[in-house]
Amino acid sequence: MNPYPRRLAFGYSTQCNLNCGHCVAVDDTPAASTMALAEARTAVQELAFSDVKGISFTAGEPLLFLKELIELVRICAKHKIYTRVVTNGFWAKTPALAGDVVAELRTAGLSQLRISSSRWHQKQLSRQHIIHAAEASRMAGLDYFISFVTDFSGKDDSLEQFFQDNRLRYYPEPMIYFGRAGDLNRPKVSTDFYPNTCDMNPYLSPELNMFACCDAAGRFRKTGFLSLGNVKNSTIEELFQRYERNKVYALIKTAGLTALASHIGMKASEIVNYRKCELCEKLFDSPKNLRFIEQAAASDATRWVR
Repeated sequence: MNPYPRRLAFGYSTQCNLNCGHCVAVDDTPAASTMALAEARTAVQELAFSDVKGISFTAGEPLLFLKELIELVRICAKHKIYTRVVTNGFWAKTPALAGDVVAELRTAGLSQLRISSSRWHQKQLSRQHIIHAAEASRMAGLDYFISFVTDFSGKDDSLEQFFQDNRLRYYPEPMIYFGRAGDLNRPKVSTDFYPNTCDMNPYLSPELNMFACCDAAGRFRKTGFLSLGNVKNSTIEELFQRYERNKVYALIKTAGLTALASHIGMKASEIVNYRKCELCEKLFDSPKNLRFIEQAAASDATRWVR
């Protein structure tokens, strides 16, 4: 029996109305793509039949497609699926506008609103958008939190103080240095030697490709390590079973990337210099490393837990 409840990041569209310098979702193929609504309806129904317990609507900016998202959230609510929408809050220009959007989402059955914010977002959106979206959620009884994307430098102190001064619910989210963020300087982060475990939430793209992770789905081009297949060629149930039966994915969740990196011969002094997603790419976008770890996963590696 799978110990992890099935959940999925649903990429209805990669289109976004902002052009943030830290965006992980934009790579060398920036053309936006959008799922056909009929395909999205079918996919959500099939996710429900596959006993998926949670769907997070993400990718670009989902609320550019408010009418379509409301329809999909309604289908989820009908099947008692927990739903989240990840948004930059562009729609919350005034308290009244924010209230209208939140009311529609709440009525449709949305479970949670996740508002993305960072110093890069705030170059294009007023901080008041965040206050309006958060207050509208509170007034409507809709759970919300602010996903505060940070590189843990002092440059983010003023924005974090703004959240605290306004008593907003927020959580720091580490920068992932992929996409546009790959060109940014990386401040030194001082921390203990950590295991780098990862939940690996699966992701469904607008092209109906399913990946084992939502943060770096299209990057493993040498090995296709995270690719599970396309919904047009396999059922969602089959794709989930590929995900759940993969012993290397299981090791990432339990033993962690640090143990796997050590197993292939990386020194501890080298491992600690990598952020989690970068370490994952180094390990698994190498055919040689991947074969070595697959062999370990088939033997006694499941005991690599502290």
